[in-house]
Amino acid sequence: MTLTRRQIYHRRRITVFGSIAIALGVAFYLPMTLLAPLQAADAVVGSHAVLPEAAAKLDWPGYGGSAIGAVGYDGVLARGGSSAPMPMASITKIITTLVVLQAKPLSVGDEGPKVTMSAADVDLYHHYVSLDGEVAPVRAGLVFTEHELMQLALVRSANNYAASLAIWAFGSEQAYVTAAKTWLASQKLNSITIADPTGIDPANVAGTSDLVQLGRLALANPVVAAIVATKSVTIHDVGAITNTNDLLGTLGVDGIKTGTLNTFGSNLLFAADYPVGSSKVTVVGVVLGGANHRQLDGDIKSLLTAVKAGFHEVTVATKGQKLASYSTDWGQKVDAVAERSARLVVWSDTPVTSRISAKPVTTGKAGDDVGSAVFTAGPRTVTVPIGLAEALTDPGPGWRLSHPGLILGSP
Repeated sequence: MTLTRRQIYHRRRITVFGSIAIALGVAFYLPMTLLAPLQAADAVVGSHAVLPEAAAKLDWPGYGGSAIGAVGYDGVLARGGSSAPMPMASITKIITTLVVLQAKPLSVGDEGPKVTMSAADVDLYHHYVSLDGEVAPVRAGLVFTEHELMQLALVRSANNYAASLAIWAFGSEQAYVTAAKTWLASQKLNSITIADPTGIDPANVAGTSDLVQLGRLALANPVVAAIVATKSVTIHDVGAITNTNDLLGTLGVDGIKTGTLNTFGSNLLFAADYPVGSSKVTVVGVVLGGANHRQLDGDIKSLLTAVKAGFHEVTVATKGQKLASYSTDWGQKVDAVAERSARLVVWSDTPVTSRISAKPVTTGKAGDDVGSAVFTAGPRTVTVPIGLAEALTDPGPGWRLSHPGLILGSP
C-alpha cells in the first residue's frame, strides 16, 4: 500500500519528535542518575557494655564516724559509722587558715605581712596551757610572717598561734567566728559549726561528708596544701617543729590535719595520692573518734589499703573495635570503629555507661571521622573518635542507571 504524502509527513514528524524526546530524556536522565547525590546511609549503633568491677570492701573503724572521697568526685565515695556532726578538734585550724587566706591572700613562696607578737599573744599562750592544749613558745616583740603563723598553726598545731593568726586578720576572735560562719555558708558546709579558731572548744563540730569536702578545699589551695604536707620545719625563736600527722609519707599520705580532744578522742583529716594505671587519684578521707592516734593511724592504714584496691583502670574501647555499622542501598556494608584505645578510672563497682553517636554517610575514605563514643564512670569521662574501617564507595554508573527510583527518591 502506497503512503500518501500526508501520511509520510505525519510519520516523519513522529520520528523527528520521538528522536528529540529520546534525546531530551537521555540528556536529563543520564545526569540525574549518574550525578545525583546518593541517599545517605544511617549508622546502626551496636550495644557496648563494660562489665562492672567488684565492689570495694572497706575496713571501717568500729567507732566514731568515717568517710572517703576523692578530688574530682562529688560528695563521698563511701561512709562508715555515724554521719552526725562530731567534735573536729584541731581540724578546725584548716578552716581558720582558709578563712584568713580569703582575707589576707598569699601566693606560693610569699611570706606575707609581718605580725608582731604582743602581751595579748602571750596571754593566749597561757590560756591554752591552762586548757591542756597544744602550744608553741611566744614572747612579746617577736615578729612572724603570716606564712610562719600558718606553719605554727598547721604543722605544730599550736592553739595560741592559730588564735593569734585569726585575731590579727579579723581584729578579734568573735569577728573571726563571724567571718568563718559566712565562709562556711558560702561553701555549703552546713554541718560544720565554728565556736573558736583552734578547735579546743568541743562546740566546733562537723559531719564527715563536709570534712571530706573541707579536705578538697584545703588541697585546692596551694599554700595550705604545701604546709600540711610539710614533715618538719624550723621557725626562728621557736625551733624545729614536727608535723603532728605521723602518717605523712606512709601509703601515699601527704596531709592534712590531726585533731585531738581529751573529752572526745583522736581525729585525722587525710589525703593520699595513688597511681591508678596511667592516671593518679587523690583520696581524701576523715576518721573521727579514735581512742588515740596510734589506734587511729593503724585503722586508717587498713582503710587506705582497701581504698587503693578499690580504684581500677578499665579498658572501655580498643583501637579498631566495632562500635557502629553502615549498610547502603547498593549493598555495601562498612563498620565504624574506635580510632584509638581508651581506659577509664573507675571506683569500686561504679557502672560504665556509653553514648555512641555516628552521622549518616554516603561515601568516605577509610579512617574518615563519622562520630564519637563517650564513656562515663562517675565524674570521669573519655571520648573516643569513630572512623570508617574501610572506604564507603560510590556504586558506579551501572547501578545508578539501573536504580533510578533509589537515586531519585521515587518508590
